[in-house]
Formats: sequence, structure tokens, C-alpha cells
Amino acid sequence: MESLKLLEKINQFSALSSSDINTLLEEDLEDKYFCNIFNINSENGRKKINNRLDLWKKSYPSVEQYCQKIGFNTLDIMLFLWKLWLPLAIQLSQEKSQQKTPLIQGISGGQGTGKTTLSKVLCLILKQLGYTTITISIDDFYKTYSERQKLQEIDPRLIWRGPPVTHDLELAINILNQLKDPNYLSPIYLPRFDKSLWNGQGDRKESEMINNKPDIVLFEGWFLGVQPINETKFNDAPLPIKTEEDRQFAKDINEKLKAYLPLWEKLDRLIILYPKDYRFSKQWRKEAEQKMILSGKTGMNEQEIEEFVNYFWKALHPELFITPLAQNKSFVDLVITIDDNHRPQQLDNYLKR
Repeated sequence: MESLKLLEKINQFSALSSSDINTLLEEDLEDKYFCNIFNINSENGRKKINNRLDLWKKSYPSVEQYCQKIGFNTLDIMLFLWKLWLPLAIQLSQEKSQQKTPLIQGISGGQGTGKTTLSKVLCLILKQLGYTTITISIDDFYKTYSERQKLQEIDPRLIWRGPPVTHDLELAINILNQLKDPNYLSPIYLPRFDKSLWNGQGDRKESEMINNKPDIVLFEGWFLGVQPINETKFNDAPLPIKTEEDRQFAKDINEKLKAYLPLWEKLDRLIILYPKDYRFSKQWRKEAEQKMILSGKTGMNEQEIEEFVNYFWKALHPELFITPLAQNKSFVDLVITIDDNHRPQQLDNYLKR
């Protein structure tokens, strides 16, 4: 891509010519999806390119430092920053400028899709735009270890945290209300969850106190925004849902999902990080466990990983729940398709606002 050569010039403190700006704009305009999503056209294009270039100069050092630590190569950093992260951060800043209360941006995606990376990078860029941004996760709203132990006594099928019913919804809604309410006085105490406690079963740790309300809240989770489905969908459900017991578990979890709808209503926007094949998540989980084991930590073996991932697919199967969400034009703002190497690929925008 010619743009990468030009961006490298900027990193070497060389100024771009008018012809260079035209080259960057022409490359943008060739991608109709990209222009549609980020409202770029031949009339406003040069101005938007210049704004992006200015933000690139301010953001690149901190973004590069973070991304290199987590294993990104320089080419990917430059490509994703120019074609996704910068325009998305600018879009969020524009959305925020249109409302007085904090913007609640939902980020939905399974393990390995890049929710944490996207959130961190957006925080770094938005800081350069003058916005205070915080990240919270649906995980932070898990019920306490003791509460989940009592849940398991009632329903032994709840062998792992994660599915609907294992979260404190009242707490989650209260926190988002506090963040949104202009009359709510600081400080706000954000719950934080430590997955390493209780031999990996996890528990709440000390809350994080924030004295000043953020401008933007990045709220991420593996099933954020997922909607209940008609029970008839389970009659011919995909594997690993195969027994009557599996179908009943899926139906029960589907029923519990209804209680989450008031929480989803607190979102101003929703992005989905969508794997090209949901089965990538099983391989990604295996890779993550292998890295933990090699680093000296404990990790699951292959059989345990199979059982772990299958449990979540039995609870909220991606084909039944995530695919319909990604096609929900009335609820989703942006779908980012992820390949098997965790790399963002295709962008789809429904222009619902």
C-alpha cells in the first residue's frame, strides 16, 4: 500500500507534499465501505486526511510502544492505526461531542478477537484528542465467589463463570447510571474482577475510585448486546448442543439472557469483533494456555480446553446468538471481521444513526 510508504515518511519527520495527500485520499476513496463508515468523500477528504495525519503524529509513539509489547509487527501497527484505530477514535470523539453525558461504547467479541487491544489503543488516541476514557468489562460485574458458589449449589450446571446469570446486573446498571447521571456526585467506585483468585475461579478485588467522570466509556464483553432467541432454534441446534440436557441448558440460559436487556439499553453504540469462523476461538484458547504454561503458570490441557469452550458454546452458541447480532441493523453500529491471526479485516456499517 502506497499509504504505508507515506506514513513511514512522517515517522522519519518528513513533510508530505500536496501530491502525497492526494495519494492518501485516492486510496481511501477506493474503499467504498471505509468511506461509508467514516463519512469520507472527495469534498471533505483532504481535510479528514490532514486531521488523521495530525493525530497520527501525536498518537503513533504511544500506540507503537503498546502494540510492540503485545507482539504486533510494525507493518500491522501502521496499517491498523491508519485504516481503523484513528478513524474510529475520531468517530467516537464526534459522537461524544453531540451529547453532554459520557458516551457508552460497547465492544462485543469472543476471546482472541482483540477487545482489550482495541480498548487500550482507543484510550491512547482519545487522550491525544483531549478525552478522558475508561474501560470496563462485563467480567467486572461477576457475582462474588461466594455468590457464585451458592448459584452452583442451586444449579450444578453452572460449573464456570461467564454465562448469563453469573453477573450482578443491578450493580452493572447502577454503575452505568452513575456515569450517565449529570447530577450524580463523584466519586464513583468501579468494580474490578481478579480472575486469578480462588485457584482461577476469580473474585472481586478492591474497587477503582474515579473522582471525575470520563468523557467516553469503553464497555466490553464476550456476549455484550446478545439478544434472546426463539426456543424453536434449539430444536436443530449445532454441535456441541446434541443431547436433550444440552438443549434444556441452552434454553435456560436463553431465558436468563432476557434480564440483560436493560443493561444493553445503556449502550450508546455497539461494535462487534466478529471472527470469520467462530471455531477460531478454540484454537486461540489453546494458544493462550500454551503461552501460560511456557511462562511457568498453570494452564488447561487440550481436553480441558475442549470442555471449557464447548461449555460456552452450549450456553450461547455463536451461530445461534452472535451471528444474528452481527446482522442486527437496528442495534449494531459497526462489525469488524477478524481473521484466524486475530487481524481485523472487513468492516461493515449499518448507518443506523
